[in-house]
Amino acid sequence: MGEAAGDRVLSRLHSVRERIGDSLSAHPNELVAVFTRLVNLGNGMLQSHQIIAEYNTAIPEAEREKLKDGAFEDVLRAAQEAIVISPWVALAIRPRPGVWEYVRVNVSELAVEELSVPEYLQFKEQLVEGSNKDFVLELDFEPFNASFPRPSLSKSIGNGVQFLNRHLSSKLFHDKESMYPLLNFLRAHNYKGMTMMLNDRIRSLSALQGALRKAEEHLSGLPADTPYSDFHHRFQELGLEKGWGDCAKRAQETLHLLLDLLEAPDPSTLEKFLGTIPMVFNVVILSPHGYFAQANVLGYPDTGGQVVYILDQVRAMENEMLLRIKQQGLDITPRILIVTRLLPDATGTTCGQRLEKVLGTEHTHILRVPFRTESGIVRKWISRFEVWPYLETFTEDVAHEISGELQANPDLIIGNYSDGNLVACLLAHKMGVTHCTIAHALEKTKYPNSDLYWKKFEDHYHFSCQFTTDLIAMNHADFIITSTFQEIAGKQGHRWTV
Repeated sequence: MGEAAGDRVLSRLHSVRERIGDSLSAHPNELVAVFTRLVNLGNGMLQSHQIIAEYNTAIPEAEREKLKDGAFEDVLRAAQEAIVISPWVALAIRPRPGVWEYVRVNVSELAVEELSVPEYLQFKEQLVEGSNKDFVLELDFEPFNASFPRPSLSKSIGNGVQFLNRHLSSKLFHDKESMYPLLNFLRAHNYKGMTMMLNDRIRSLSALQGALRKAEEHLSGLPADTPYSDFHHRFQELGLEKGWGDCAKRAQETLHLLLDLLEAPDPSTLEKFLGTIPMVFNVVILSPHGYFAQANVLGYPDTGGQVVYILDQVRAMENEMLLRIKQQGLDITPRILIVTRLLPDATGTTCGQRLEKVLGTEHTHILRVPFRTESGIVRKWISRFEVWPYLETFTEDVAHEISGELQANPDLIIGNYSDGNLVACLLAHKMGVTHCTIAHALEKTKYPNSDLYWKKFEDHYHFSCQFTTDLIAMNHADFIITSTFQEIAGKQGHRWTV
């Protein structure tokens, strides 16, 4: 009996439909009062705060005390929006971060049914399109790389690196042949023709382990601060090249990490070792719209916090890159390019200047590339909502400019805002480069219900382009940077209890 009761509780925990159904049975008058009030507001969409306000109005405080901490109040407080199309009320419910459930209540019949994501979206779209559409275009914007491991637990959200390292280390532990891609990468790794990490003397995992042990033995007899130049000949004889460290102590630490990884792979060791491999020397950051400069532009249209954010970001990034390159024992000059739009008619600013050094840096520049059409260069400023027709040609021109400026492909491309993320996406795909999306200033969050009523904004804001771009860029990106967990998965702290 105890097990059966436990099963029933767990079943209700995972079924919103059952919890609302149970509440209807236990408190029919109260629930009917709430849903009837929502329907009486007329067809439309309600946000979470509006749902709670109507609940508080419909149910007297004394009666709400009886419902407090119960299943129904739990559901309402987890509801992010309600779609009302009489006699139905559909709820989009987030019981915990990263988890969504959808239900629909028929107020006339007091019937509750679960909805799939497509069913909920189709119901929601009836507010605008009506219910007589025979054919609906449905696009699946899941991550484009279908073979890539994807987290299924909400605790993995925001911890993508740890998730991947757990996945990879588990695969390495159970299948030693999986080490060969890492071996081949270390053998092929180079920068502008300069070999790093391993040379052709090492052709197998056993040869690698042997070389690492001999190198470790050699380093153990040297003072910790011995510079790499004093033992690089011995390393080369063993098949090891630059990149292990700038001194005996640091090189020995890197050797230990790889030896440990070959012996018994684990996520922590894998993450530490991958973090020591020199891989990022040239970075391109995209921010096409607005007046992007270091002075006399704040207050100009489409120019503000993003400019300050990126300028702070590149200064910190350059310092980190210089430190890592030094610690890795390499003599390489990194480059960071902030790519933006060149404005020939930007009087009083430097936005008409092709290349501008970033103050407080040694190797970071703003590279400006003009928008171009068949009629020639576009000279005047254009709103960020109007840039879409220019971005494909801009991407081609940027690819040519950064290749000439860097004399190499970048190692990392970072997109900012919707237009920058689209250009970063196209460039990364074209060049085969790691793509990062920075998810800030999403217009969908600034204009309530704009995803549903986008046609109302289309003439001015062109949200059809912008929202599609955001979906494409985020699903193409190798990783996404955002400032808080809440931006990814929603508010933490609202959990149902057994």
